[in-house]
Amino acid sequence: MERDIERKAERQREKAINEPAGGQAEARTRTELAAQAVLNGETKGIKRLLPFLGPAFIAAVAYIDPGNFATNITAGSQYGYMLLWVIFGSNLMAVLIQALSAKLGIATGRNLPEVARDRFPKGVSIFLWIQSELVIIATDLAEFIGAALGLYLIFGIPMLPAALITAVASFAILELQRRGYRALETGIAGMVVAVVLAFAFQVFMAKPDMGAVAMGIFTPQFQGTESIMLAAGILGATVMPHAIYLHSSLTQNRIVGRNEEEKKKIFRLEFFDIVFAMVVAGAVNMAMLIIAAALFFKNGLVVEELDQAFIHFRELAGPATAISFGLGLLIAGLSSSSVGTMSGDVVMQGFINKRINLYLRRAITMTPPLVLIISGINATQALVTSQVILSFGIAFALVPLMMFTGDRKLMGGLVNRPITKILGWAIAALVIALNVFLVVESF
Repeated sequence: MERDIERKAERQREKAINEPAGGQAEARTRTELAAQAVLNGETKGIKRLLPFLGPAFIAAVAYIDPGNFATNITAGSQYGYMLLWVIFGSNLMAVLIQALSAKLGIATGRNLPEVARDRFPKGVSIFLWIQSELVIIATDLAEFIGAALGLYLIFGIPMLPAALITAVASFAILELQRRGYRALETGIAGMVVAVVLAFAFQVFMAKPDMGAVAMGIFTPQFQGTESIMLAAGILGATVMPHAIYLHSSLTQNRIVGRNEEEKKKIFRLEFFDIVFAMVVAGAVNMAMLIIAAALFFKNGLVVEELDQAFIHFRELAGPATAISFGLGLLIAGLSSSSVGTMSGDVVMQGFINKRINLYLRRAITMTPPLVLIISGINATQALVTSQVILSFGIAFALVPLMMFTGDRKLMGGLVNRPITKILGWAIAALVIALNVFLVVESF
């Protein structure tokens, strides 16, 4: 059965590559043709990277969702620059994790949930699907509430109408998918750039102590159990299980290698995309903590609520800084919510081979946030709780990822090297241990 599945997948890849000559130019997008020119050695220099940029930025949106705002602002206001090294280390881990996910898609032509369905018993696949859907709902809760909170903070729109506006906007972003993956990648990348600019402005206005910033990045330390809890929360908000599932889907058929050598070349070029995207995501997360340290910790303010943060930004650094914070929250929530919807489609199709309309899925997943907003729950507390729920799902994504990418029969020439296996399993063990600690301490 497994061989039949692999042969079928191989035939599908061959069909995608060897289309009839007469319709080849029409069937392939300009990006695919540009990528093939790179693989054929016809394109040199920096232009070689351009066709391969995009997938990692979509996955990286999950790393700057509103859940990160809550943990990073709290950490900066309580401990200053001390936990910057946690964000730095978390993003180094994320580079490896996302690279392995992308590599799985490139090597096999299948995404992580599809490979799991092929190799695990049906009951295990169903369990993995259910838990991943719960994780995505928790993710969507953070993103949806974050975007609605952004509208509330900037324009004073009450949370329920703001949530309805968020719903309409998220449907509009999904429309980009109908225009092809390049349109979606461009749209998401544009939103990421907007978030980066917003936080760059805030850092400029906050005037942080750069010596203390450097010390925080390169000097690992804790101050009591509470700081360890926050570090685990930062890590849990950084390494996202749905981003792991999604990245393998984004690379599985985007640019198809005709042989082992081409697949290796595709992965090397995609790796630049991954590093670039993770550096951007890491810089945004560090900026959140740096701003909180420079403004709140310096003035003896412990800020655990995002609406309080907005007020204090306005008082300490001016209305423009507060508005840029709200805009960053709004844009991050909107962009990451669309990525969550895409991830839900991937896990359903992969684990149980079923699909529902993306708009129906969006309508279903936005129901829990709307219910919570109607109930009057504290928005920041909901964001923090969602990160705890996310912690449950990390092991179920990381362990299969390490298993599959370490299988030479499955991965061929892209199988993990010994050092990658050691680092990958060590990171998986650390991430899982810290998240277990976070869950236990939370309850």
